[in-house]
Amino acid sequence: MLVIFGLSIVVSQPFLISAQTVNKEAQQQKEADLLTQRGQKQLDIGQAEKAFETWQKATKIYQKLHYEDGITGSLINQNLALQALGLHYRACNTLLSALKLDANASLCATTPQQPTDKMEKLLTATIHKQTLSPVNLLGLHNLGEVLRRLGKLDESKKVLSEILSAAKWIPSIDTNGILLSLGSTSQDIYKQARNQYLEIEEPVFQKEFVNLIQKQALESLNIYQQLIDNLNTPREVQLQAQLHHLSLILDFEQWLAVELKLGNKKLASLRTRITQQIQPAVDLLLKNHSIFSQLPASYSVYAKLNFSKSLNKIPDQQFHSLAIEYAESALQTAKSTNSQRLQSESFGTLGELKLEQSQPYFEEALGLAQSVHAWDLAYQWQQKLGILYKEQGKYKEALQAYSAAIENVTLVRNNLSSTNTDLQFSFHEKVEPLYREYMRLLLTDSNPNFSEIIQTNERLQIAELENYLQCRKLNLVAFNQIQNLDTSPTIIHIIDLVDSVEVISQSPKQPLHHHSIESQLIRGHINNLVDTLQDKNLAYVSTDVILDHSQALYNLLIAPIKYLPTSGTLVFTLDASLQSLPMGLFHDGKNYLIERYGITGTLDSRMQPPKLLKQKQLRAFIAGLSKISPSFYAPNAPKGLKVLPGVEVEIANVRKGITSSKVLLNEDFVSPMLDKELSTDDFSIIHLTTHAQFSSVPDRTMIFAWDKPITVSEFNDLLKEKTQSSQEGIELLVLSACQTAKGNKRSALGMAGVAVQAGARSTIATLWQVDADSSALLMKEFYQRLKDGLTKVEALRLAQLQLISNPQYQHPSHWAAFLLIGGWL
Repeated sequence: MLVIFGLSIVVSQPFLISAQTVNKEAQQQKEADLLTQRGQKQLDIGQAEKAFETWQKATKIYQKLHYEDGITGSLINQNLALQALGLHYRACNTLLSALKLDANASLCATTPQQPTDKMEKLLTATIHKQTLSPVNLLGLHNLGEVLRRLGKLDESKKVLSEILSAAKWIPSIDTNGILLSLGSTSQDIYKQARNQYLEIEEPVFQKEFVNLIQKQALESLNIYQQLIDNLNTPREVQLQAQLHHLSLILDFEQWLAVELKLGNKKLASLRTRITQQIQPAVDLLLKNHSIFSQLPASYSVYAKLNFSKSLNKIPDQQFHSLAIEYAESALQTAKSTNSQRLQSESFGTLGELKLEQSQPYFEEALGLAQSVHAWDLAYQWQQKLGILYKEQGKYKEALQAYSAAIENVTLVRNNLSSTNTDLQFSFHEKVEPLYREYMRLLLTDSNPNFSEIIQTNERLQIAELENYLQCRKLNLVAFNQIQNLDTSPTIIHIIDLVDSVEVISQSPKQPLHHHSIESQLIRGHINNLVDTLQDKNLAYVSTDVILDHSQALYNLLIAPIKYLPTSGTLVFTLDASLQSLPMGLFHDGKNYLIERYGITGTLDSRMQPPKLLKQKQLRAFIAGLSKISPSFYAPNAPKGLKVLPGVEVEIANVRKGITSSKVLLNEDFVSPMLDKELSTDDFSIIHLTTHAQFSSVPDRTMIFAWDKPITVSEFNDLLKEKTQSSQEGIELLVLSACQTAKGNKRSALGMAGVAVQAGARSTIATLWQVDADSSALLMKEFYQRLKDGLTKVEALRLAQLQLISNPQYQHPSHWAAFLLIGGWL
């Protein structure tokens, strides 16, 4: 009993109430029953908004009659209409109301995500409280489905698995629909892992994800096969299982082929086995083609389009022709419904199939999508048109199409009443290329709009951070909106467009300056320097080896900048390929960059407004681990964590440089105590001297308390009361003794993620684990300079220079790892 929208379908018959009452209530009951049936017909032909209104009327009648099953069933029906409209958050809350679980609203929250263990306990308690009647099982089934649509896949799987086990003991319940939903959730976990895998750079995590991708794909395929083989499976559900099965084996086969080319020979036999399933899966669907037309109209459209897209992935002209036939049939059915959305999807699919006639199809699809504000469709057709216009040499039209597509992607991502897991799971496949291609197009102009390129890059970086954190609409402001700054910094944007690296600098009272570097000239230096800095034997690497690369990068990236001041603050906004490089390490042949400038980094030129720390604000919460703790042995912890030396010395030094403090050391530094202290006292500084790891995988970006590693999402959960209750917020977050996961070039993403989740204006962290003595000395100097009234960026710079001037600590391994992210004041 659910509807899966997009290019997959599940035939739904909403909850129908049989008339049982008599006398004067009988007429009202009959009216409600008729409204329920009318809503079903409206939903079948794609009129979801009308269906929702109709079912609202039915709900009101059942409420007057105090008919509990009727109320619950009608609310479940409302949820179906809301899902059809893409309003999954509202649908989820409607289901909680239907199941009388309104107090558990956090189940539906799209951001921030609660830690998985807490959520699983909440779900288990929720399900066990329910009387497992048919209507309640239907509600829980829909809850599992809508959680999937919200991207809460672990939670969806938990709900569906629990009710599937329970439903087997109730003879009147058909479990095929629940099993199909469980297969869809497993397929989405596969899809999410497959796309995350593209973003992972650490070899150890890549191996884990290769195993996860295989496990989830095979689990989902097995569920679909069960439904296909079961003679008792309803024909409509069986058709859906066949469609999902074919779509998944084609996608999985493609992934396996890529992995084999990359040298993973262990997957050869699995790929052969999967490839052999393609033709029989197609034949089975062609054999059952009559079922497509027996479905309600809107579901029939999605089924045909789904099959059409799968057929088009098979390199065979006959299948391509069949794909066009099914898409054309879908269009005719869509026209019979008067649903502009269904017609838009059909026209757009035909544009992808009929390449020689694609432009009019995409234009028609775009007009229909815009007419019903379907921005999630509109951006796709605008992007397709942008590609066509570029190929035709119509650069003005191409720029307009790409610009409009980006605006619509932003609308979809920022829509708090909706969600789009497709954009979330496929960010680097679908969203990122849109921004980068637009920037490339802007650069082809004889007089490029560099301000537009900067703005586009900012929007990309913010979208990437939001996607990393799985949150919406970060509360950040642009530099040009920050008021009352005594001095403005120079901002240097370094943008990687694959074939070239673009540098755009903004110096106070000067025009923008731009220069471009061919990727082949710079890529080797970046990779070699990152590998060197992440080597565990960095302290023993000759400084000359480091300088070879850091001087080359300075000459390519920094030296050509025309309006670079002789001193002051440099703010770097860095693309992924440079995020693991400390800019202060760049060398001009005489000096390191840090010797001339204070340096801070952001993922974009947006941040929380910078603010100078006053002496009376130097109140710090300090925590650390100087002993081996249980958290070192957590399943998600990196292997081989050792005791951090010098923790107690560093903590003592920090306390000397601030006004007042609260310290939690070792066994006292547990996550509940951290939560308690931060929510009950007003600290402007949080200083953590403990193991921490930054990764391209959010769940592997963690800070180690005594009892457990705290992931980036859990960190937000601990600090949310602090950030919500305090107007001042956290001025400075210091993460000492942290390091970048081996092989990761996107460290700043994890660092910025922790900072944003903490609500911190500024964050200091290290790219690798620094020597205990030099780290303690640097922190002592840093806090003393803050106490003297210097800005954070200048206090850190002078503390680093103190190490550079000390023969014992001149090697970059001691001082270069420290990064300031965010506000520089």
